[in-house]
Amino acid sequence: MRGNLVSLKTESERTLFFDFLPIDLGQIRGYKVFYRASRRLILRGADAVVFVADSQSARLDANVEAMLDLRENLDELRAPLASLPCVMQHNKRDLDDIEPIEGPRALLNPMGAPEVESAAASGVGVTETLRAAARLVLRRLAA
Repeated sequence: MRGNLVSLKTESERTLFFDFLPIDLGQIRGYKVFYRASRRLILRGADAVVFVADSQSARLDANVEAMLDLRENLDELRAPLASLPCVMQHNKRDLDDIEPIEGPRALLNPMGAPEVESAAASGVGVTETLRAAARLVLRRLAA
């Protein structure tokens, strides 16, 4: 399944993209199941990674599992996370019962990637995250 095809034109190029949504296979122990191959396909050729962590205390284990899955997928593509520009977005900072940043930082960001606190539902931190990722990509291209 996919969303609408979007075309972005600039003076020098045109980019086509769509949102890729894997097939919903239901849940196992409360977690949605997605195809690993779909994740690898999305990651192939990525210029950067933004890892969006759910700041709610109850989601800490799920965040750790998602990070392990990301690392495994990137390793299979021979593009370890340490080799890609990465930004950590700590989302849902506007909710109650959230983890202090230090806990998720130690578990999810031992590589010291730039971090942004966000409340995506209201747009807080979203632009900052995109800017941080773009800066990292531009630095990498310049090097």
